[in-house]
Amino acid sequence: MQTTMGPQVQMNCQVPKAKVAGTARIFSNSLNGQQLNCRSPAAARPRAQRAIKAQATETGVEKVTSIDPELAETCINAIRFLAIDAVNKANSGHPGLPMGCAPLAFLMFHEFMLYNPKNSAWFNRDRFTLSAGHGSMLQYAMLHFSGFDVTMEDCKNFRQLNSRAPGHPENFLTDGVEITTGPLGQGIANAVGIAAAEAHLAARFNKEGEPPLVDHYTWCILGDGCNMEGISNECASLAGHWGLGKLIAIYDDNKISIDGHTDLAFTEDVGKRYEALGWHVQHVADGNKDYPAIRKAIENARAVKDKPSLIRLETLIGYGSPNKANTHGVHGSPLGGEETGLTREALGWKYGEFEIPKEVYDVYGDAQQRGADAQKQWEQNLEQYCQKHPEEGAEFKQLISGELPAGWVDALPKFTPEDKGLATRLHSQTMINALAGVLPGFLGGSADLAPSNMTLMKAYGDFQKGQYQEKNFRFGVREHAMGAICNGIALHNKGFVPYCATFFIFTDYMRASIRMAALSEAGVIFVTTHDSIGLGEDGPTHQPIEHLASLRAMPNILMMRPGDGNETAGAYKVAVENCRGINKTGIPRPTVLALSRQGMPNMSTTSIEGVEKGAYIVRGSPDETPDVILMGTGSELSMAVEAAEKLEASGKKVRVVSFVCWELFDEQEQSYRDSVLPPSVENRVSVEAGSTFGWIKWTGPKGKSIGIDHFGASGPAPALYEWAGITTAKVVEAAS
Repeated sequence: MQTTMGPQVQMNCQVPKAKVAGTARIFSNSLNGQQLNCRSPAAARPRAQRAIKAQATETGVEKVTSIDPELAETCINAIRFLAIDAVNKANSGHPGLPMGCAPLAFLMFHEFMLYNPKNSAWFNRDRFTLSAGHGSMLQYAMLHFSGFDVTMEDCKNFRQLNSRAPGHPENFLTDGVEITTGPLGQGIANAVGIAAAEAHLAARFNKEGEPPLVDHYTWCILGDGCNMEGISNECASLAGHWGLGKLIAIYDDNKISIDGHTDLAFTEDVGKRYEALGWHVQHVADGNKDYPAIRKAIENARAVKDKPSLIRLETLIGYGSPNKANTHGVHGSPLGGEETGLTREALGWKYGEFEIPKEVYDVYGDAQQRGADAQKQWEQNLEQYCQKHPEEGAEFKQLISGELPAGWVDALPKFTPEDKGLATRLHSQTMINALAGVLPGFLGGSADLAPSNMTLMKAYGDFQKGQYQEKNFRFGVREHAMGAICNGIALHNKGFVPYCATFFIFTDYMRASIRMAALSEAGVIFVTTHDSIGLGEDGPTHQPIEHLASLRAMPNILMMRPGDGNETAGAYKVAVENCRGINKTGIPRPTVLALSRQGMPNMSTTSIEGVEKGAYIVRGSPDETPDVILMGTGSELSMAVEAAEKLEASGKKVRVVSFVCWELFDEQEQSYRDSVLPPSVENRVSVEAGSTFGWIKWTGPKGKSIGIDHFGASGPAPALYEWAGITTAKVVEAAS
């Protein structure tokens, strides 16, 4: 879409020409189709009188749609130069994107987005994700000007240790940042999750004819790199299928990446791709100067209710820089002093380093007041809702508070040896359906493996277009996007407990999303099944070997491998609580559950309470020093017990320890760890159908580990265990 510009007014100042790819360009200032005086009018006259136009929104709150053009130009250049100065001071960073996207950011934050910087966690705020996270100074500048707790000192300390303005946005560090973005494409997938969460809650709680409780937009700026990454196609496909009409993504099409111009490797028609995926697509040819076209495109996107919207916004990276604009030299490097001076001259910016005129801050008071008024009205609407619909109102309040309902743990069943031995994936299905009825924010799905992962909630239907109130998500074969979407759901508000499922081997396909969950403190439960060579005939392509070890190495995540029904119940209890930060650190964290395909017996000594310790004694007296300690996880726990029986028959004193979760055991007091693994007992054997890497931490240098340190093979599970040497006899031999 292109918008014809209005009557032209001749500029009365000279600006340097920019040498861009052999073509001379003049950087002019324009708003509403008019050329403007580039002599920094804000410095030459008293504070500009705002020409404010307003229109009523659906919530009844007035929305500013335009201000004095010269003052707007000053605000836009303030964004550019705050980014330029911060990157220069840090001698590191990416100034090009903020310089090119400054007009878009100004219009979004000043005219369209709804937020309250005095309460950045207000539930019904709009959410913004900068998927092109390398351009983080754009977001910090907007948060600073908009009144969030991002100070000028933070901007001056951009990319420095302990700064609240790190190199890429971090939600746990910076006020107003919703999502931690860094790996390209993650942010747009997170945005799809946020938009899905909004659609779900709106369908569940909004009432026809009453003010909506849930009514906010999800905004995302993504770049060329995001659209090159495969995750963006996965999540865009789902967003189009779901028809997430409150999702507005702006594609900063500046045609520059680190290597240079994107036509080196990226020449597809992105707009047509998104159209094919079911998106409403618009094109703004001049994202640097055609402000009416940007505004109109956003208005059109907001008007489309049944499709997500992509605005392809062509911008000039490093706009205003005479010698570096439209080059990869401004993508990831500071402008430097000389080029910054030329850019100040080109854009008519008369202010010094980190100098911002007061009137720029005053402009954002409109948006701040709009947000404060909207929150006040929303709170009144919520109380009226609770009076009319007390049960649903109480559930909504509980859900967005993040508090767990009283007595929810009682829904988790307990098992005895008389209960049939099942695969832990089947026990997981029991837990999922038990929790579905007691946790309002519990929802999730599988990457086209629900019948194998056993993840369907039987009391609910499928989350689909027009059925957003349902809780079963059908992600299709899209592990990478699935993980990132669930991260977005988890970070939409702290009341959600999302889960997503695949085979354990395919955590490789969503490794980045799992890592970002851990880094972002996103409480997601990653349900993985077929956890070892025990899956059998599918062969080594599907048999995980190094995965337990690699995920145990990841910070701020729990890697759990339960050994029967009670331990599966305990794993879910721990996982749900850790989603909410109920742990020793108080920090939310995700959990990976590794579950078996093959059955295993229920033990009389396993327990939820034991699982909470990470490792605990399941056989042998805790008051007696053993001759040998056997440690097992998952399906090998029963193997350790069988080996203990044989060793005891030969006169050995044997202790068996269930090692469900290394991380939880590590967090226990030293006295507890010593009571389970007495330092004096050096005869220790671990058994686990995975890599032995790392087990020396618990076995000690004199201990032994039974496992598999090579790829698997195709065959029945019992034959594979024998072939790999993971047997009761091998455990007995090692212990002897």
